Amino acid sequence: MNAESDERDGAAAPADPAPAAREERESVTGDVTEGVAKEDRELGSRAPGFIKASRTLHLSWQVGVFVVGLAVVAAGIVMLPLPGPGWLVIFGGMAIWATEFVWAQLVLRWTRRKVTEAAQRALDPKVRRRNIALTVLGLVIIAVLVGIYVWKFGIVMPWKIDE
Repeated sequence: MNAESDERDGAAAPADPAPAAREERESVTGDVTEGVAKEDRELGSRAPGFIKASRTLHLSWQVGVFVVGLAVVAAGIVMLPLPGPGWLVIFGGMAIWATEFVWAQLVLRWTRRKVTEAAQRALDPKVRRRNIALTVLGLVIIAVLVGIYVWKFGIVMPWKIDE
């Protein structure tokens, strides 16, 4: 019995997606491509056709994409503690992997969705007021602690100019 069929005769009717799924929808960026949002594109390799035609060439292509993506992600990880746009480079490496691997495409979709949700929440006036209030409170606490330290111990320079 086929999973797509409700009948027991073994003949499966192809699953027809809901008509609403075929409507034009806007993606996160607002782009609409041929009735399908960018986020709803088919998963899988985006390699050129002549590369997909040969199994050996396609496997070599996948290895090359993986190595390049790994190098970019590794550079991003190195940039996290060092100066540089670490997270941006890591997401760039994930985008390179997403051109070839389904798991990376799914991770990138999830990340885009979460970033968009966070941006929408951050623009909420109540959340913005709360964040500003917490930041001011934190700065006041730090200023008080620094003031107490300076009052108690004074300002001592780490070098000795007197000598």
